[in-house]
Amino acid sequence: QVHLVESGGGLVQSGGSLRLSCVASGSVSGIYEERWYRQSVGAEREFVAALADTGQTNYAHFAKGRFTISRDRAKNMVYLQMNALKPEDSGIYYCNAATSRIDYAPPDIKYDQFWGQGTQVTVSS
Repeated sequence: QVHLVESGGGLVQSGGSLRLSCVASGSVSGIYEERWYRQSVGAEREFVAALADTGQTNYAHFAKGRFTISRDRAKNMVYLQMNALKPEDSGIYYCNAATSRIDYAPPDIKYDQFWGQGTQVTVSS
């Protein structure tokens, strides 16, 4: 099991910045990719950014040039630096970790996802 806890959300004016943090605990050695998602009121949860174990990154179109995903392996931390924030960026931001492990009964590779509780981001106009 992997446990994730987000922090760093809050209220910021349009054009401002926030840095979100996510700390992982438990079976962290099986994580091959970490991601950020967000969900605004009345909308579906959407992908924001991803960081693979190889160091490869991927961003939603709205995040390119404004958001940066990074990590501190020694602290089991993943960050999302958000700059030039807009009111439409408001919502609950969730940390996500994808894991893989070998299962011998039956022989297989098992994939799992784990979610944090979310942290609220509000951007005023």
